[in-house]
Amino acid sequence: MTDALVIGAGPAGLMAAEMLAQAGLRVTIAEAMASPARKFLMAGKSGLNITKDDAGYLAAYAPLPPALHAALAEFGPDAVQDWARGLGQAVFTGSTGRVFPVAMKASPLLRAWLRRLDALGVTLQTRWRLTGWDGGALTFATPEGRAALRPVVTVLALGGASWARLGSDGAWAGLMPGLVAPFQPANMGFVVDWSAHMHRHFGQPVKGCALQAGASRDRGEFVISARGIEGGGVYAVSRAVREGAALTLDLMPDVALADVAARLARPRGKATVAAHLRRVLGLDPLRLALVQEFARPLPEALAPLIKALPVRHAGPRPLDEAISTAGGLRFDALDGFMLRDRPGVFAAGEMLDWEAPTGGYLITGCLATGRAAGREAARYALTR
Repeated sequence: MTDALVIGAGPAGLMAAEMLAQAGLRVTIAEAMASPARKFLMAGKSGLNITKDDAGYLAAYAPLPPALHAALAEFGPDAVQDWARGLGQAVFTGSTGRVFPVAMKASPLLRAWLRRLDALGVTLQTRWRLTGWDGGALTFATPEGRAALRPVVTVLALGGASWARLGSDGAWAGLMPGLVAPFQPANMGFVVDWSAHMHRHFGQPVKGCALQAGASRDRGEFVISARGIEGGGVYAVSRAVREGAALTLDLMPDVALADVAARLARPRGKATVAAHLRRVLGLDPLRLALVQEFARPLPEALAPLIKALPVRHAGPRPLDEAISTAGGLRFDALDGFMLRDRPGVFAAGEMLDWEAPTGGYLITGCLATGRAAGREAARYALTR
């Protein structure tokens, strides 16, 4: 017998299950993949960034629907750190404010979390894929055949539409026609059709630049790849670029335009333009290569290009390569976190129509919405 059903065993689903079980409900988690939290584990391969120690963290999620604002206000960076410590995982804050478990990987934290859920009596069913509703029952394709459950409450935590191989394929959107904003890539790279001279730079990080797109500006590194540009610096401005802003590079962010112009005005003699740029501006080979790639033919006035080099790109990389997605279940289809047209059915995590940059904000948002949806669902179940 199941009082509460959670569909999806990522961070949002596991957090919702914990809230429901703590309220005394019998909880089952249905996960489509063979094991839980695959995308969460992948995120931890290079160091699990669980949150950002940022007093102004709410601004990273703008625009903020009321339900999302309330969830994040109640479970922000400090609460995420306390939650991790409560699972026996010490944390530390890096120089940029990003917070990591001392163990760095996601697996120790996940194992401790699953042990806690098991102690609370939570049942985990894997390879259970939601196929829809049959009257008041939720139906699943399982290894044993078709299954149908009629829980008192359900929390959907079905993920976004990127990284399909890890379970986030967005297929659930077809079960909710009219309620879903179209998926778009978020925190993604961009396609660049590089000239042959750039091939030797593939795989190299670009340092010492600032990326600018509309009002978004970031000093993070990014990588030149055979597919284009990707990495933290690009992801930070990707939303603005996706929405139509031109992308430019400030190759000398700590030097004013007038100073760059004055340096470039020094006599060049018989030196090539590249040699002159290297000598008077101190540009490394990769930044020089970017100038040659994006500023041909070279104009007479180079200083404005050094401070705002236009990046020619062919749009975002494919949706399935994005770190996360924008779009999803619209907040106007919800009352708090409950679907207006399906009383007793709640939703949380990346399947909701919200967006945040990398740097811990994504995981914080999933945990916060899972916690809020789980609490709402528990209150609903206990008052039936």
